[in-house]
Amino acid sequence: MFDIQEIRSQFSILDREVNGKPLVYLDNAATSQKPNSVLEVCHAYYTELNANVHRGIHTLSQLATEEMELSRRKIQKFINAEHDFEVIFTKGTTEGLNLIAYILTQKLQKDDEIIISYLEHHSNIVPWQMLCERTGAKLRVIPIDENGILQMDYFDQFLSEKTKVVSVNQVSNALGIVNPIEEIIAKTRKNTDAYVVIDGAQSAPHFNIDVQKMDCDFFVFSGHKMYAPMGTGILYGKQEILEALPPFHGGGEMIATCSFDGTTYAGLPFKYEAGTPNVGGNIALGAAVDFMNRVGHTHIQNHENALLEYAQRQLLEIDGIRIYGEKAKRTGVVSFNLEGVGIASDVGMILDKMGIAVRTGHHCTQPIMNFFNIAGTVRASFAVYNTFEEIDALVEGVKKAQRMLS
Repeated sequence: MFDIQEIRSQFSILDREVNGKPLVYLDNAATSQKPNSVLEVCHAYYTELNANVHRGIHTLSQLATEEMELSRRKIQKFINAEHDFEVIFTKGTTEGLNLIAYILTQKLQKDDEIIISYLEHHSNIVPWQMLCERTGAKLRVIPIDENGILQMDYFDQFLSEKTKVVSVNQVSNALGIVNPIEEIIAKTRKNTDAYVVIDGAQSAPHFNIDVQKMDCDFFVFSGHKMYAPMGTGILYGKQEILEALPPFHGGGEMIATCSFDGTTYAGLPFKYEAGTPNVGGNIALGAAVDFMNRVGHTHIQNHENALLEYAQRQLLEIDGIRIYGEKAKRTGVVSFNLEGVGIASDVGMILDKMGIAVRTGHHCTQPIMNFFNIAGTVRASFAVYNTFEEIDALVEGVKKAQRMLS
């Protein structure tokens, strides 16, 4: 049974008030709130077994190591990776994408091509631009139509023997649009030997992820968007690819032997986990996976899709509202502007006075905003603990903002 009140009771922060109003938290695409079970795991780590991992023979170090490696196995199962050592702990999606772009440097040369899409977060644009600067490769961008949907005919035209990397998000953070990654991966495999990178920052909180079925080479996501602490994330990579590519950072943990004559590198996953990790956060990421598994992916998806459908239907009754990507397949996000209201942040500030937290601005997707010739949008994004009553509050808040600002 899906019991929304029981789920909400696990998030203590939802009981607080903002500006004298009950908190309505609709900024989940930026970061989700954390259930008490995750917070308790963080607290327990620092109060009961705080120690560095993999390097000590004393009891606390061994216990911390066991807990972090247990978390790695939970995440392996969560994304259905073949091996636990294909799961690399990172600080988040941004670090994962930068890591991939760096270690692929030796695989690209002048006039090779990297394909991304117009719907990418800056984190899936800038690292590839930097790789192009290092290698002389060229960036090709799949355009979108007026509904924000990728124009796949262009992708077909772009694919060639020059294509070395295809990197796209599964879900747009700015619009919530679900991209056809199965089609993108299948066409890439059929026509090239390019590496396929999937940005799962906005899909891992909502979907059941199966990287083996997906057949991507890399999959990255952040913990803080799926009920885990900030500064946590995962890079999945296929074993044979990670073993063949160079490390990213150098230092402790990632070496097998080190001398002034040369260094040899550790095996996976430690080859890509230099330095002291965020042990407490990584353990808590496993606890977040436990929370999502208890709720169930089907319940999460069904509830969030119902919220999105209801929010869109209610908001569209407001005269002069435009929802971007309205006709596209979406999840978890409604991104909009009001006609005659020039600055989205003004709407956001009025909503905040009513205790309603939304995100305003370009959402680290300036190319999308440029395409629609706007400075930004108001973005409401949903998680499993949101309610239909909170959508009603959002709609009334938007109506009030419209009256005040028009």
